[in-house]
Amino acid sequence: MLKLAILGFLCDRPLHGYELRRHLAALTGHVRPISDGTLYPAIKRLEADGLLRRETEPGAAAAPRHTLHLTPAGQRALRELLSEPEELDISDENRWFTVLAFLRHLESPAEQAAVLRRRLAFLGEPASFFYEGARPLRAEELTDPFRAGLLRIARATTEAELVWLEATLKDLEAVDGGA
Repeated sequence: MLKLAILGFLCDRPLHGYELRRHLAALTGHVRPISDGTLYPAIKRLEADGLLRRETEPGAAAAPRHTLHLTPAGQRALRELLSEPEELDISDENRWFTVLAFLRHLESPAEQAAVLRRRLAFLGEPASFFYEGARPLRAEELTDPFRAGLLRIARATTEAELVWLEATLKDLEAVDGGA
């Protein structure tokens, strides 16, 4: 997800490393904090792979600043990551939010809709955080108020996402059908 987020933010506009880190922290930092020891090696790998380039600019005070720019190969890699997300990118809520944050970078409404349909299918499968054997338990079956609360919150979130997904798919199909 770090690769996707870096490419996605740089697709929006060139950024300095510290700006990129701030954007990443705003998107995923509350769940998965990104340390300099993780971010800067990832940037170097993406640069070595030709997915981004670094430009040096004079600094405002003394030291030169490095601005990161997405290359055409980086744009293609971003579109590939978005159009073919891994199963975990669809099922894990935090990874899904990262995909969703940059899904607008896909070139067509049909491509965007295909990804949303995968999430819709995932949400349609019976699931729970708690099971009795292989059977998912519902909030109403639990005596533990905290576990029941967790399931009720998850259900409300899923219901809200389903409403959004269905409306957005309808809008995307209208745009794609009108093209």
